[in-house]
Amino acid sequence: MTAPITLVAPFAGWLGLLDEVPDPVFAEAMMGPGLALDPLDGVLRAPADGHVVSLASTGHSITIELANGAQILMHIGIETVALRGAGFAPAVAVGDTVVAGQPLIAFDLDRVAAGARSLITPIVVASPGFALVDPAPAGPVVAGDRLFAVVGESVAQVVDTGGTAQERVVIVGPGHGIHARPAARIAAALAGLAVELTIRGDIRQANARSPVALLTLDARAGDTLVLRAQGPDASRALGAVSALIAAADPDAHELGQTPAPASSSGPVCASPGLAVGPIARLRIAHGDVPHDGEGFAVEAGKLAAARKAAAARLGDGGIAVAHRALIGDPEMAALAERHLAEGRSAGWAWRAATQEQADGLRATGNPRLIERIADLTDVAGQVLGELGHGGTLGAVPDGAIVVAEDLLPSQFVTLQRAGRIGGICLSAGGPTSHVAILAAAAGIPMLVVAGSGVLGAADGAVAVLDAGAAQIDFSPTADLIATVEARLAEQGARRAVQHRAAMADAHTACGARIEVFANCGSAVDARNAVVAGAEGCGLLRSEFLFLDRTDAPGFDEQRATYQAIADAMQGCPLIVRTLDVGADKPLAYVPMPTEENPALGQRGIRLSLARPELMATQLAALVAVQPVGQVRIMAPMVVDCAELRQLRTQVSAAARDAGIETAIAVGVMVETPAAALLADQLAAEADFLSIGTNDLTQYALAADRGNPATAAMIDALHPAVLRLIAQCGTGAAAHGCPVGICGSAAGDPLAVPLLIGLGVSELSVTANRVAATKALLRTITLAEARDIARAALAADSAADVRALVRARLGDRLQEG
Repeated sequence: MTAPITLVAPFAGWLGLLDEVPDPVFAEAMMGPGLALDPLDGVLRAPADGHVVSLASTGHSITIELANGAQILMHIGIETVALRGAGFAPAVAVGDTVVAGQPLIAFDLDRVAAGARSLITPIVVASPGFALVDPAPAGPVVAGDRLFAVVGESVAQVVDTGGTAQERVVIVGPGHGIHARPAARIAAALAGLAVELTIRGDIRQANARSPVALLTLDARAGDTLVLRAQGPDASRALGAVSALIAAADPDAHELGQTPAPASSSGPVCASPGLAVGPIARLRIAHGDVPHDGEGFAVEAGKLAAARKAAAARLGDGGIAVAHRALIGDPEMAALAERHLAEGRSAGWAWRAATQEQADGLRATGNPRLIERIADLTDVAGQVLGELGHGGTLGAVPDGAIVVAEDLLPSQFVTLQRAGRIGGICLSAGGPTSHVAILAAAAGIPMLVVAGSGVLGAADGAVAVLDAGAAQIDFSPTADLIATVEARLAEQGARRAVQHRAAMADAHTACGARIEVFANCGSAVDARNAVVAGAEGCGLLRSEFLFLDRTDAPGFDEQRATYQAIADAMQGCPLIVRTLDVGADKPLAYVPMPTEENPALGQRGIRLSLARPELMATQLAALVAVQPVGQVRIMAPMVVDCAELRQLRTQVSAAARDAGIETAIAVGVMVETPAAALLADQLAAEADFLSIGTNDLTQYALAADRGNPATAAMIDALHPAVLRLIAQCGTGAAAHGCPVGICGSAAGDPLAVPLLIGLGVSELSVTANRVAATKALLRTITLAEARDIARAALAADSAADVRALVRARLGDRLQEG
């Protein structure tokens, strides 16, 4: 057992439970246990000392590995991968060593908020064998406040390349291709396996354990890759990695809308928000790098020490993770060693290695990967700085709007450390660059590709930056300044009032009782949910126990975990969704053939019924939770009563074997149009129904949420989806069966009146949405909600529905 390592808040915000995250991957703790933090500032910092092991190419997520081997994933916002890096500015790289409090990613709060489903940021322990202990209670935190501790066993990776080589051909599944998060998951899938695995594309091949090498493949949806594995675990590795590549993009479920492409006609918002402050032109003084060194041994030692020191200086966040990964990337190290062997100095060798890697990215022709060149340049500069050859930034006044041609993540971090940045305006840059990600994470407004004209702005001249509107005003009026300041103050005051009233039960303005639950993925999430005012857990995603490991969790492990979560709920109802894997959530230890359409394949209840040993162990652990009755069991992806009956039969058998006579509530998660259309039949036999709007919307609109071309169509407020929800509500009401919503629509203020108007009596949201949801409900009468819902059912489109709700509720929507 390793000593506990304490993690601190990576930014200021409202701390809540993981189940409050409007994304099943996190809310169900599929990525691991953790907490969720709704940001109030736009810089993601390192929660502890460690090094970056993965960083999303879009800058929206980062993973750092602690000294005890635990890997901490921080994912800024939900559905932020669809922003393609706009609004995010990483300040670190994969392989970088970081220290607690060090900036990792800057992000534009306004821009990310405008383009994402939610700003809530999951902070999870993403590696098996580690436990999250002593979590902080839900509530406001500032950067550096204690969050929780991590303990566990450190497991060393052993690689044995013996055995016969095996190959497999795989087609990259729908989504954004192999970007940073999929690359990290591929590398993570190989942890602990005795195998060497390479992936070959049309032009390049990559070491599957190297995130950077995987990025240079530029593998996109539909591309064909050849996997070659050698070692005792070759078959297992091929199966796990093939599933990850062929499945939908792991981030695709987050897609809610696709950002507008950069336009050459004007500035592009990289991070939304407003800022008022003096213009500060960025000035950099560069150092010299000697060509020749003092011999391989001496220079190799210098480089190793510089890389370690640079990585240690990196903070938290996706960018820090990415930069740390770059510093530690084996391909980069090999290139540098080649130059060292030729007599070059450590600085020259490292700079040359990064330039060669940059050339490889540039050769792909992929604009998103080309933007990553700035990260390679930044990594070169960070290590060169440790060698005494770094550049020096000029001073920038507090609250200034920084104007430059471009800005590197490390430069951003340096500026942040020196004082508060009001905003950033770049003549070049890119909306998906890591510095854009950092700016978004830090809540710093940022414009990119604003044109060379902005470089003529006078130092010290006051400007107003409205990044969300892609505008910068170099001659703002006093009225404009006052309006911006008033808006920011109003937002902060409203949130404080909502949280003070969050512990009261939720009612509509007319007194109708509507339960507000929280989605959870761990005991920490459960505790945070209760503190946030949640009246129960509407969805515990049990997948977190099964994913990212080499074998299935046993009865004892599952029972202990479920019991801990039930205890954390303090007697409140706990609805547990049975194992929902398959499709985009493959299990390495459950071999599955590649499916042409995994979203319509063997997933959810289908897989569980096909693997009775998995189902039996899980149900036995669930019925053993005390007190009996607190846990309610829910089946995912049900289409008819036959599947419900099979589940109920197995639940009854598990209870009987445990000597339990109390009836265990069994419900259905309505995610398929079939289940919604047969709601009256299902309600006659189920104890409750819970609508999963994410998949229901995807299936109803025949729009793959993992496909960038159709992801923007995914809107649960589409009249077709609302009609399915209405049918579900009507069918359930005929049998007195309660209906809840556990999909992301439950946390959408525009959806709340529609849902309760259609017969929903329980909303399960992220913990950070509990207070706002309750506040909104208190402003709406049930009669009013029903009237709005009737009008929405007759609307032509989701846009019309949203306009309708805004027109009816007006300023009351601010409560949500």
